[in-house]
Amino acid sequence: MTDETLNGYRQSIDNIDAALVFLLAERFKTTQAVGRYKAQAGLPPADPGREETQIARLRGLAHDANLDPDFSEKFLRFIIDEVIRHHERVRVTDAR
Repeated sequence: MTDETLNGYRQSIDNIDAALVFLLAERFKTTQAVGRYKAQAGLPPADPGREETQIARLRGLAHDANLDPDFSEKFLRFIIDEVIRHHERVRVTDAR
């Protein structure tokens, strides 16, 4: 027995998940380039002012999109923390 309505929703979810993976891959490709630049320029891996500005901006976007701003902040914080971890790793690797 198949449920075409449910299968249609699931196909849409699968497509969205695939798009998210590709978007994250592109984002991390760019942030890794930023990390290499920061290491070469002697800049710190983290930029708390930029992070707070981005979180506030995305919380506003989430609100406008009827998405829980707390969820969007947690999601963005997870990404930012991973980016900082990459930047720190590049900095240590380049220092050797």
